[in-house]
Amino acid sequence: EVQLVESGGGLVQAGGSLRLSCAASTSTFDDYTIGWFRQAPGKEREGVSCFSKSDGSTYYADSVKGRFTISRDNAKNTVYLQMNSLKPEDTAVYYCASGIISHGPSWPPLRVAYWGQGTQVTVSS
Repeated sequence: EVQLVESGGGLVQAGGSLRLSCAASTSTFDDYTIGWFRQAPGKEREGVSCFSKSDGSTYYADSVKGRFTISRDNAKNTVYLQMNSLKPEDTAVYYCASGIISHGPSWPPLRVAYWGQGTQVTVSS
């Protein structure tokens, strides 16, 4: 069963904005927290942002802090990633993922259980 479906990727000029959406199944949305990852060609997949279901705390990679915002619509079982002031280095396939918040010394604080299929984001110079 598909747990997570991303959408909203595309081509945007540097400095522009995109909003990614991650639609989750009801059980996934209710039982897990959801975060965003990205993977550029030839690079390791990295955490971008996630939030805690328990207290609503949000977490961001240093590279996107102040530019990206994670949010959710509980009625739609959907998590969003608003991406502003996009840079060419933001170009990657973006994945949403469900899991459990697990705080530790390293980033990201999310233990992933399920992955979405990914959506391409390309930022031109």
